[in-house]
Amino acid sequence: MPSEKKISSASDCISFMQAGCELKKVRPNSRIYNRFFTLDTDLQALRWEPSKKDLEKAKLDISAIKEIRLGKNTETFRNNGLADQICEDCAFSILHGENYESLDLVANSADVANIWVSGLRYLVSRSKQPLDFMEGNQNTPRFMWLKKVFEAADIDGNGIMLEDTSVELIKQLNPTLKESKIRLKFKEIQKSKEKLTTRVTEEEFCEAFCELCTRPEVYFLLVQISKNKEYLDANDLMLFLEAEQGVTHITEDMCLDIIRRYELSEEGRQKGFLAIDGFTQYLLSPECDIFDPEQKKVAQDMTQPLSHYYINASHNTYLIEDQFRGPADINGYVRALKMGCRSIELDVNDGSDNEPILCNRNNMTTHLSFRSVIEVINKFAFVASEYPLILCLGNHCSLPQQKVMVQQMKKVFGSKLYTEAPLPSESYLPSPEKLKRMIIVKGKKLPSDPDVLEGEVTDEDEEAEMSRRMSVDYNGEQKQILLCRELSDLVSICKSVQYRDFELSMKSQNYWEICSFSETEASRIANEYPEDFVNYNKKFLSRIYPNAMRIDSSNLNPQDFWNCGCQIVAMNFQTPGPMMDLHTGWFLQNGGCGYVLRPSIMRDEVSYFSANTKGIVPGVSPLVLHIKIISGQNFPKPKGACAKGDVIDPYVCIEIHGIPADCSEQRTKTVQQNSDNPIFDETFEFQVNLPELAMIRFVVLDDDYIGDEFIGQYTIPFECLQPGYRHVPLRSFVGDIMEHVTLFVHIAITNRSGGGKPQKRSLSVRMGKKVREYTMLRNIGLKTIDDIFKIAVHPLREAIDMRENMQNAIVSVKELCGLPPIASLKQCLLTLSSRLITSDNTPSVSLVMKDNFPHLEPLGAIPDVQKKMLAAYDLMIQESRFLIEMADTVQEKIVQCQKAGMEFHEELHNLGAKEGLKGRKLNKATESFAWNITVLKGQGDLLKNAKNEAIENMKQIQLACLSCGLSKAPSSGAEAKSKRSLEAIEEKESSEDNGKL
Repeated sequence: MPSEKKISSASDCISFMQAGCELKKVRPNSRIYNRFFTLDTDLQALRWEPSKKDLEKAKLDISAIKEIRLGKNTETFRNNGLADQICEDCAFSILHGENYESLDLVANSADVANIWVSGLRYLVSRSKQPLDFMEGNQNTPRFMWLKKVFEAADIDGNGIMLEDTSVELIKQLNPTLKESKIRLKFKEIQKSKEKLTTRVTEEEFCEAFCELCTRPEVYFLLVQISKNKEYLDANDLMLFLEAEQGVTHITEDMCLDIIRRYELSEEGRQKGFLAIDGFTQYLLSPECDIFDPEQKKVAQDMTQPLSHYYINASHNTYLIEDQFRGPADINGYVRALKMGCRSIELDVNDGSDNEPILCNRNNMTTHLSFRSVIEVINKFAFVASEYPLILCLGNHCSLPQQKVMVQQMKKVFGSKLYTEAPLPSESYLPSPEKLKRMIIVKGKKLPSDPDVLEGEVTDEDEEAEMSRRMSVDYNGEQKQILLCRELSDLVSICKSVQYRDFELSMKSQNYWEICSFSETEASRIANEYPEDFVNYNKKFLSRIYPNAMRIDSSNLNPQDFWNCGCQIVAMNFQTPGPMMDLHTGWFLQNGGCGYVLRPSIMRDEVSYFSANTKGIVPGVSPLVLHIKIISGQNFPKPKGACAKGDVIDPYVCIEIHGIPADCSEQRTKTVQQNSDNPIFDETFEFQVNLPELAMIRFVVLDDDYIGDEFIGQYTIPFECLQPGYRHVPLRSFVGDIMEHVTLFVHIAITNRSGGGKPQKRSLSVRMGKKVREYTMLRNIGLKTIDDIFKIAVHPLREAIDMRENMQNAIVSVKELCGLPPIASLKQCLLTLSSRLITSDNTPSVSLVMKDNFPHLEPLGAIPDVQKKMLAAYDLMIQESRFLIEMADTVQEKIVQCQKAGMEFHEELHNLGAKEGLKGRKLNKATESFAWNITVLKGQGDLLKNAKNEAIENMKQIQLACLSCGLSKAPSSGAEAKSKRSLEAIEEKESSEDNGKL
């Protein structure tokens, strides 16, 4: 079995196929048969048994094979009633004969399917050349490089070296390997040759290295993208980066540079090819990280009001242990600020010698001087981020020590303190951009009368307040403390006020006032008034702090409150675990600057969004996330596991966090007793309704644990995912990156096509207009406004039809090309072109530009299979063209209805009152109005994005046709003309847009 011997070359695949194995044969009539398949010793035919046919008919000649597809990508699989029970990664099809008939097979594992696909593709590609690989691997570039490495280390030149030297040499080439594993491999090789000596020959060294260092899943990928060679040239690499990894503007020189940097052999670097070891190094490099490099710097608009951002916040920042007994520690502030925290807490009490102190009131034995704390804050405030830092001041000091606090803050922070009075003429807080390198004090404030030098305010002691509220004799009154004018004046745009209810807040709260909510109170509000909470947070800052009952300093789930738009969700940074993983992962985006722009649906003045939404968000197009967990690398034993040897049984959980409709979890199978390179090869699909709020958490666990099961995790915002083949760097329980410990995955994101959940739908379903789901506008109950929204019904249907028709046409082309929905159009055209090349290597169709759109015209009579494919291609061009040409007109109608509706926004309550709407009915009308505006804005934006996507698709198709040799005229003049037409659509569109402006 491949789990017992790694596949590291084409000859390994061929040997496995010659030995044969059982595969399931799938028939169009939904019947499935078990058959034993073998490859003839002369490599000319594939055979299976038992069969009712005679031996000569139960075979398939290799020369008749046209194409080999991995996955369920033929009509037989798509129409088979049992297809849902067949694993995508275990299925493959062999297309043969002039009519591309399919032999559809299912292996018992993805590994076995990969062996058959790689071996068959190799045989087909070599059918016209002598098969020299069966002579062995001794002359491959990889072996030539390993021989040179061996010879350089063989000082005596005897062609033999000590086992210790060989082990050290392999460790140098691959530092992730354990010494014990290398020694065991040498013993295996020597035992198989019945050798008595432990000295290692050149041949044994090469064999051991290839066995140990070839990751089969990387080998299969290399063979697939190199068109069945055992190395990649610059062209192969360019197509891989463009079509699979989503890299744009890639050049041959850039690919050669990658080869020079990662290829290990001198010959490979000089000749410009990347062999398996160099390719593995490249896939493990930061260039193939799963995290989008654009998000490693500030990439979001930082000029919006402060209330439009999520803000990285810590709770009880002075603690590095639990809040019940933990001592105050200055390192709490250093750690939080280095992690990009932008809201920290200072709980200040009276100290001796008129010096204010910070201490844990449950553990008074250790305390910090207030001055030392603000000096550390001043030193580290803007190390990780230049954006404003909020100091949440818990003031429990007497008036004299309050004045000392003020003097010290002014002296230490100086001009960084933001004390500008808010302007009543403004409606929103200043932006993070405007407040760069400023320190904002959040606290209580006295009335504006300058003659009042001190006064009573409610106490900011949150934990004491919670304890009082929970006590039997609580009477609803808050404890009062005295506040001095000087400290009050340091508070400007973050004045602490008490929350009463949303109706009162929306009427009388000033934009510079901030409310703090306990976790319990915020949870209740989020459940009872989810829409109101979101609307409140469009203008005002909300701060959520953990329940006082969390004496172990455990963390709340920040996602619950982010879903409501709450900006400052305070976390116990000293307590690792899943909740802190979510918080840390979320704030990795936008350059880790501590500010993340909230989704537009949670910022727009008029929009409808409920934190408890269980389905599609109005105006947002759901996406389907496809994740294939391929393999793991160098998993350590769980830290807290009891003694049970070094063996682990790993499995991977994928968690989706976001709005309730998006929360989901799936897991892979368990791989028994493999920590070095467990192969999972499992694909999962998740529908994500609000991508801007979603996060993905990969968790690796041990199924055979005693004590602790946690191996590693990685949490990443959906918006930061990079498509293609990626390595995920796993973090330990406390959040540190573990060296060489990774998951190898494939990521793809597609539009939702058709109806229902992605797991249930069939790709071949064509949604007719009668069954297509349309986002409906709601009736408000005010005729004047309802009449305006009625005008939008038809344009909305048109917009959805145009987008869906184009997507369905694209899916049809992918299906006929034998590709899954996650494939790019470039991959489609590459597959299509191979079918459109005749036996004498000339194209049977030609690219013709008509009105700047890329059409494919036959150059003579073509088979029915090709006619069917061209018909699907023509429909795709037709639907794309229709969308490009009509999008602006339809979008304009939608925008006009949105604008006309918005004119009634201010008058909505008055109009409702005149019509007799009040209470719940008026609230319902307001909610329906916001829903309709959200739908109109969202659908207009989606149509605009679809048009841009269609234009980009046309460019990609034309470029792919040119590079595949489907262009009629090879002359430089014609090619230049063709490239000019590539830009014509875009120029036409931009000139129309300028005309509108």
